[in-house]
Amino acid sequence: MYGYEVKKRLDERLGHTWKFSYGSLYPTLKKLSKVEAVELEFPDGETLTRKKKIVYRITPKGEAIFEALLDESGASATEDREAFMLRLAFFRYTKPETRRRLLERRRGYLQDRLAKMKESLKTLRERVDAYSLELMQYGANETEHDIHWLEGMIEAERNGANGSGANGSGANSSGVNSGGTIGGTPGTEPTRFGVLRGETT
Repeated sequence: MYGYEVKKRLDERLGHTWKFSYGSLYPTLKKLSKVEAVELEFPDGETLTRKKKIVYRITPKGEAIFEALLDESGASATEDREAFMLRLAFFRYTKPETRRRLLERRRGYLQDRLAKMKESLKTLRERVDAYSLELMQYGANETEHDIHWLEGMIEAERNGANGSGANGSGANSSGVNSGGTIGGTPGTEPTRFGVLRGETT
């Protein structure tokens, strides 16, 4: 894809959570090119020094780097909300066992956090103003909501992995198919990373 097509795809898939600018996109593509994660094509005989447009294509090395990043499931991928949500955006490419592990670790982290929040609400209730108390309560409510949502995701992954979809057609009410993925089946694409290459929509 051309650079502007890459940005358009990012905006479509992740724009509701993250904003991308050309000022950060092109330096990133340049770094990926240096480590041979993407390759550059110059249409119509153009060159790097005299160019109008560059086509960027993910390489096998880039696919390997991406897959390694997806398989990471340490604390940084589950405790930081933004990092976790970014991983969630690419769950369709992630191994089922890694998805479940990330979801369960995120839930466990939030359960511990919620317990601390509730303890703080008990001990600080008489010592903080009403606005601070409302803010603390909001945080606790939001965390409870996220835990409930994660429990639904975990259950959907379990149902999808064993092919027992809730609607009897291999997909449950959360849109998880019998392969345990949300949405489409990666195996139907030209490659596991076909969407990244722009081969499929």
